[in-house]
Amino acid sequence: MSVAVRVIPCLDVADGRVVKGVNFQGLRDAGDPVELARRYDADGADEITFLDVSASAEARETTMAVVSRTAEEVFVPLTVGGGVRSTADVDRLLKAGADKVGVNTAAIARPELITEIAERFGRQVLVLSVDARRVTVGDEHERGTSGERGADHIHTGSTTTPSGYEVTTHGGRTGTGIDAVEWAARGAELGAGEILLNSMDADGTTGGFDLAMLDDVRARVGVPLIASGGAGAPEHFTQAARHGADAVLAASVFHFATLSIGQVKDHMRGAGVEVR
Repeated sequence: MSVAVRVIPCLDVADGRVVKGVNFQGLRDAGDPVELARRYDADGADEITFLDVSASAEARETTMAVVSRTAEEVFVPLTVGGGVRSTADVDRLLKAGADKVGVNTAAIARPELITEIAERFGRQVLVLSVDARRVTVGDEHERGTSGERGADHIHTGSTTTPSGYEVTTHGGRTGTGIDAVEWAARGAELGAGEILLNSMDADGTTGGFDLAMLDDVRARVGVPLIASGGAGAPEHFTQAARHGADAVLAASVFHFATLSIGQVKDHMRGAGVEVR
């Protein structure tokens, strides 16, 4: 493998605290984001991802303050996402100390936002977060306005997704009818520098990454691919790397000390996967 695979802990932050659940439900407190980020930096994390999962207007100033405090404490790249709707939002986050910015729902509503951010700040700044779940023929999708607008750009018109995976919003609760593999490919074409592929079915289950979905997206996307959702054992990270992930992201196994970043890297290294 020519490029070392990155190991990335993810901080899902709501109202200034790190939270974690299963399939985005049953959230429990996992600690202070600044303290956790400091610990992960010391433990050898290659990057840290910070996602504001509440993303409310009321919490926005708190989020900016937490991002600033986190950026002051860590020396690895910091990716921040949640509630990003414009290039002005990106500008504020970069000034607060973020190195990269993640976009999700706003890009589904208005895909040209991806190009606007990439052209203004460079595509290396932009991570397109794709929350995807498996769908079957006959599934009913709860579609909102944002999903319908995004679908105009990339959806085939069918009520089922050709790949068997659809993009979701609102923490995996709302289906859009948009094919997740097609959307990842479209996002890369529009200017996304990386794709954060999160399996909503596997999220928090510790049963392993969705390797089939990784394979499908890897076959269509040339930009770096971050695997997310389902990590529970060291071999899961190695499997994801072997299925084309350029980075592996996890939350609960690190937050609750099931695994350390060092353990994960040692296993991957021992399995012949190049890590930093």
